[in-house]
Amino acid sequence: MADLLSDRRLFARPARGRADWQKLRGGFQWRVPSAMNIADLCCDAWAALAPDRAAVIHVTAEGAREVWTYGDLKRASDRLAAAMAAAGIMRGDRVAVLMAQHPAVLITHFAAMKLGAVSLPLFTLFGEDALRYRLADSGARAIVCDAAQIDKVTGLRPQLPALDLIISTGQGAAPVRALDDILDTPAPGFRPVPTDAEDPAVMIYTSGTTGDPKGVLHAHRFLYGHLPCMELSQNWFPQTGDVGWTPADWAWIGGLMDMAMPCLFYGVPLVSHRFAKFDSDAALRLMAQEGVTNAFIPPTALRMMHAAVVPDDLRLRAIGSGGEPLGADLLDWGRARLRCPINEFYGQTEANLVIASCDRMMDRVPGAMGLPVPGHEVAVLGPGDTPVAAGEVGEVCVRAPDPVMFLEYWGKPEATQDKVIDGWLRTGDLALLREDGQMVFHARDDDIITSAGYRIGPVEIEQALVAHPDVVMAAVVGAPDPVRTQVVVAHVVLRDGAEWSGLPERLKALVRDKVSAHVVPRKIYRAETLPMTATGKILRRALREG
Repeated sequence: MADLLSDRRLFARPARGRADWQKLRGGFQWRVPSAMNIADLCCDAWAALAPDRAAVIHVTAEGAREVWTYGDLKRASDRLAAAMAAAGIMRGDRVAVLMAQHPAVLITHFAAMKLGAVSLPLFTLFGEDALRYRLADSGARAIVCDAAQIDKVTGLRPQLPALDLIISTGQGAAPVRALDDILDTPAPGFRPVPTDAEDPAVMIYTSGTTGDPKGVLHAHRFLYGHLPCMELSQNWFPQTGDVGWTPADWAWIGGLMDMAMPCLFYGVPLVSHRFAKFDSDAALRLMAQEGVTNAFIPPTALRMMHAAVVPDDLRLRAIGSGGEPLGADLLDWGRARLRCPINEFYGQTEANLVIASCDRMMDRVPGAMGLPVPGHEVAVLGPGDTPVAAGEVGEVCVRAPDPVMFLEYWGKPEATQDKVIDGWLRTGDLALLREDGQMVFHARDDDIITSAGYRIGPVEIEQALVAHPDVVMAAVVGAPDPVRTQVVVAHVVLRDGAEWSGLPERLKALVRDKVSAHVVPRKIYRAETLPMTATGKILRRALREG
């Protein structure tokens, strides 16, 4: 077992607590095998070596604890793969996964991959229109879903001519097959099909903040592309006794690839639990109960946990977070109350985990994404693809090719061509380049507010607003103005019991003090909730259009 793990680690652990990030970057070489399959790397290889090794620890809604070994995952995924193959599912077909956190999610991914098919993770919160679009656009031929989703899926089936096979965790009744019955049926002689690193493996839809969602098709190699960031941002992950967990849905690239699959690749037990609704106190208790050492926790969840009671017996070594920038208050809270660093990182569905911070290896800069991760060439480019100087803002671009980079947008060749131009993947995100090389997220290109000649990013203003103890969440957008082109407008969600009277003026003063007078919101609106994508990102576009 030690040999398998040591062969998989990308970085030797340093003799001292801090190391030279640039030295790691300069000496890094990718070791991506030409023939590979994620299901083999994250399941079957461990099952062959240590079938009784704990892979997933599932905590049920009632609090029961189920331990799934690598041997369990292999048997189950072999049986599901055999059943899907018998139903005609084959290489290249799309297999949708519509389930909340549960070992069955991973089993389905592995089963699809063993057939050379493409797994298609989908959020259980999707309404009928969102689900119909993705299933139709992808041409999914099979779906494995929760019992709670079955009525929705069967109701859509007449509109989905490609969907041949429906499997559910509940009781099967035609045209639905029961997953439990399949997993109870041995599959003697089943053999996975061989796949290469460049073969399609997973398709994840973008959140659709602009235009229709796009299916981002990834190859098996993209697993390797995530590993440098995982090892470094999770403070020399893995170590003996590590346990991983994320509250993020595994249908999101963050939940699936920023924690779940890397844990299984490294042989680290992964905790799974389905929260009907995220509960900060319950999440902290779960981490303490299961001895979680490493977690991926999105910013929204961290902000909700900020006011919760922190158990004394937490064992956290590091938290990774991404999706929205964090402020100094959350970073300080992590160190003081959770007794661990919160390391920010950056990526997109198309090219994930390419920038990261690591408190042991660089100065902590609140709001900064960090430095380019070893193995990834990332630049902040201005007009003419010229790198910007320190102190300037430009577009974050990733040099192609890169193991973590997507193959294509499904069925959208023109969009694919527009994403990768002249050897650079264009993220559409703007960042400020610091003197030390760290990149500070500025804004989405389409979130920029142009006011009186100034180009204003919303993030710094939002961070100032949520620094007020009465503000739970904030979103800043531009509103049309006949004189200034746009003016800054803020929408805030308050804590329970907060007094609104006089608060807008205090918040404006806070922004003036923390950021600048020229970015102070002209108007501040109180909101009960903010529109968000399925991955927890604020939909500023919806606020602008509303």
